Amino acid sequence: MVTRVKPKKIDQTAKSPEAHSIQETLTQVVAGALGIYGERMTKVDTAWLRMDSPSNLMMIVGVWVVKPHLRYADLRQRIGDRLLKYPRFVQCAVEDTAGATWVDDPAFDLDNHLVMETLTRKPKGREQEALQDRLAELTMKPLDKQHPLWQIHLVENYKGGSAMMVRIHHCIADGIALISVTQSLVDGGSPPPERPHPGHHKEGIEAAEEWIADSLVKPFTNMTVKALGAAGEGAVRSLGLLMEPQKGVEKGVHGSVDLAKLAYHAMADLAALALMGDDSPTRLKGTPGHAKRVAWCSPIPLAEVKAVGKALNCSINDVLLSCVAGAIGAYLVEQGDPTKGKEIRAMVPVNLRALEEAYQLGNQFGLAPLVLPIGLDNPIERVYEVRRRMRGLKGSMQPLLAFGLLAVAGGLPKPMQDTLLGLFSKKTTAVMTNVPGPREKMKICGSTVEETLFWVPQSGTVGLGVSILSYGGGVQFGVVSDATLCPDPQKIVDQFEPEFAKLSMVTLMLPWGEMS
Repeated sequence: MVTRVKPKKIDQTAKSPEAHSIQETLTQVVAGALGIYGERMTKVDTAWLRMDSPSNLMMIVGVWVVKPHLRYADLRQRIGDRLLKYPRFVQCAVEDTAGATWVDDPAFDLDNHLVMETLTRKPKGREQEALQDRLAELTMKPLDKQHPLWQIHLVENYKGGSAMMVRIHHCIADGIALISVTQSLVDGGSPPPERPHPGHHKEGIEAAEEWIADSLVKPFTNMTVKALGAAGEGAVRSLGLLMEPQKGVEKGVHGSVDLAKLAYHAMADLAALALMGDDSPTRLKGTPGHAKRVAWCSPIPLAEVKAVGKALNCSINDVLLSCVAGAIGAYLVEQGDPTKGKEIRAMVPVNLRALEEAYQLGNQFGLAPLVLPIGLDNPIERVYEVRRRMRGLKGSMQPLLAFGLLAVAGGLPKPMQDTLLGLFSKKTTAVMTNVPGPREKMKICGSTVEETLFWVPQSGTVGLGVSILSYGGGVQFGVVSDATLCPDPQKIVDQFEPEFAKLSMVTLMLPWGEMS
């Protein structure tokens, strides 16, 4: 059941300033103009919905390798019992001139979303290659917008077990939210949320008010409202009044000095985000084609990564990101490209929501620009340089500002959105995720999930996606690449373990007592 918003008639004769608050007037105008059906999509989610391009589809793709075999009937039952309790997985995204709306699919059929797969036959020992090839094909196969934007492909027989290839459009949720979904699918996992009773749909002005708050105001968050307000932006103060007119702008930060510092910080980070220069030109940047390649390595022991980090007084992230930089640099050298003095920029998603709210889905993350020193050959020098840069990002408001930028982009016509976001993709070589997964291996329908990997999409002209995932005591490194810019990402993946081994060996040779 969906609800039509019926806007109240505006009293044109009222002359008192108190007759209509800014919020009431704007709500009525928006509701009347849109004729909202269903639940309005937030502007950030709308931006992701419209960001698909022939070179990059905005899908989060992942793979689970499970043992023993996972039966189609058992997985179908589990999805019906758990996944379909999340409204987004039975709803279509319906676009209109003002944005998009979530509407229940009247012709929903689970068989459209859970499909059987048979991989191309490969010689024994090369089954992973066949799985990677098929996943690469699916990465560039659009989801059907006439139905909910997700699909799971089950290979019942794969290396003595089964494999699940998952595709979910980014407008449904970000990676952190989808981890919450994952936890509801596995054996003994947290229960999914109950779908609201049809009678609980918000109607009329209440629904339009919620749309305005979610789509126009919340993307900037209270902190940004305060910071920009302190810089003299009266319009932003009005947005704060729209949220809670009876309170005015919240006073969570006390004192003009603190507000001034916060405003200066916000303005400085905004300038840094807007004025960041191009990263080094490499063969990994350019005009992408219309095909992808996917590759990943076997897990390396997480305990060893922790030991190296502890010895060097670095975080696990510092160690892993240093190995990523080393692997990419080694790949370029192998291709005959000089790397001395070069560095590439990777956009790293940063979660902006409370983890207990992840089940609500949607996108609530920012992006932090991390520059990787691929031209540093010395593994110790490189890991400390990565540590220095990571510390420099702490406390930055750039992820928050990037989130606000997405909200603004989602409210623009698509050509303007593409132009705005394209300015940033041209300054970026890769999108990278580094996610800590469960320490213990999960089970689904009695089968153990032995390996799990996922990649977030690349946008614009970005042609490289890097994934680092710790799970079940191991760490796996995976790459999805544009086939034109990087036709064989396995050659990057194959450099990851040697780079870690090199760092580990050099660490053992250092005088530990003198480590900083």
